[in-house]
Amino acid sequence: MDYDSDEIVSTTIEELFPIQFEEEESSEEPPASEWSSLIVVSRPENKKVKLHEEGLYDPGSGEICTHYIACSCSSVFRHPYYNYPAIRDPGIEAALTKPQPIVTYADDGQELYLHLCKEAGIYAMRPFYNSLLDNKIDLRYYGIHSKAFPIMAAALSQNKFVRILDLTDNWISNDGCFHIGELLISNNTITELYLTGCRIGPAGAKRIFCSLSINRSLTKLDLSRNELHDEGVNYLAAAILQGADIVHLNLSGNKLTFKSVLALCEAFEIRNKLTHLNLSWNTIISPKAILQLCTYLSDNVKFRELDLSWNGLDSRIGAAIKILLLNRNVQKIDLSNNKLQGEAIKLIAQGLNKAKKLQCLNLSFNPLTPKDAMVLLLRLKSPGVKLKELLLHDVIVEPEFMQTRKEILSLNFRKGTIITHGYVRLAESPPKFDVRELLLKRIQAIGNSAKSKAKRFDAALILLKLHSKDPRTYDVQEFAAILKRLELNLDEDLVIELSDVFRGPRLGKFYTINLNSIVDYIHRLWPEKQTPPPTPPPEEVYVPPPKAKKGKNKKKK
Repeated sequence: MDYDSDEIVSTTIEELFPIQFEEEESSEEPPASEWSSLIVVSRPENKKVKLHEEGLYDPGSGEICTHYIACSCSSVFRHPYYNYPAIRDPGIEAALTKPQPIVTYADDGQELYLHLCKEAGIYAMRPFYNSLLDNKIDLRYYGIHSKAFPIMAAALSQNKFVRILDLTDNWISNDGCFHIGELLISNNTITELYLTGCRIGPAGAKRIFCSLSINRSLTKLDLSRNELHDEGVNYLAAAILQGADIVHLNLSGNKLTFKSVLALCEAFEIRNKLTHLNLSWNTIISPKAILQLCTYLSDNVKFRELDLSWNGLDSRIGAAIKILLLNRNVQKIDLSNNKLQGEAIKLIAQGLNKAKKLQCLNLSFNPLTPKDAMVLLLRLKSPGVKLKELLLHDVIVEPEFMQTRKEILSLNFRKGTIITHGYVRLAESPPKFDVRELLLKRIQAIGNSAKSKAKRFDAALILLKLHSKDPRTYDVQEFAAILKRLELNLDEDLVIELSDVFRGPRLGKFYTINLNSIVDYIHRLWPEKQTPPPTPPPEEVYVPPPKAKKGKNKKKK
């Protein structure tokens, strides 16, 4: 039986001195890890050991086989005396054997937008990226690249923040219109879309409106200045007929005719939900189309505002507007810059008491007569007419209109009412003025126009003085030259006008100037001015001869 020498020694000592070890147990030294002055130095971890634990390194046997000593390192799969770490799989196996993982992005679309911009090789738009978390995206006049529209549509497809998208004055191609149409299918958050001046045309309108009936959030659509023509409005009317919930529609400046109005009327026959309709800056003209439109809008209790300005409408639409005023909820009607007068104004005035919520009636820049303006104004004396703004800019009125307007505005129920008008035509023609007086006062003002008082003079006295010296007719050039020598500089046009007013005999192209007529009118205009008396000759002063001095002239004896 083998014994360890340490065990023999420890056993012998404990047997020889049993009591001593029991008493001195408390004097044993603490372990080395508890020493206060001990500095433990950690050994650096061996990289090969770590790789060996991961199965990426094999130290080998350590013996060299002489058979492979002369071989090149690249001629065998693994050299026996050189060991290298194995190469990690960069993902080739997963790429070949497993399906591609699906990357999910947040609904706000910011990460997706940056990713798609990088793939497409275009720069991201900072205002668009930052506004994806706001209520409104404002890209007016930005000049958006055509490649950006599909990326924007993808980023906004699931966005729950943006409610207003403003793309005013960006030229949108047909492809961009297609992606905007796709956006309206997937996004149910956007409520207002502004496409003013984007020039989408009928082709772009077809791509945007093809699935508009699926969208249930978009309520306000601005399509002004897009060159839609009647064809583009037909696509919009079809979308409204199929279920689009547009209530605020702007079709201003799209070169529309009465055909567009009739197409909208067909849609309103089934779905009449509009609250605001702007058809300004078009060429509708047809009174029948306007009559049919107003008939449908008068049946819509939700309708509020109609803009038919700049359409060349004449007095034949008066009955249509009267029918529209039967809608008690209409608040604003704009008929400015048309050709309304006479009978149409009377019909509109008769219907004002029916529209109980009408706040503004704009008939500015129409060829209304002062009598037409007075007919409208007198309707405001009735408390039953709730109109707050009667706009008649550039409409000529008479003093009677101004007096009545003042009386109406002083009424208690007309406080805060606004009544505008154009030029006030006086009852009597203005008094005629005398051109002779105007010319002579002008010449007198020229003489007094010098800054220095010393250089000012009376021009009328100069003319009187010239007449006293030579009272004859003068040629235009001669008369101007004489006055210039007398320091009275008159323009050539003014001298020619004098020859026309104070005519003398004709000489060449112009008449001569009759100085007698000028002086006669000066005496009538300024009686106190008289011809200065002639300068008397200087008096001779007698100079006495010098006196001779005494004693100077005596002769010597």
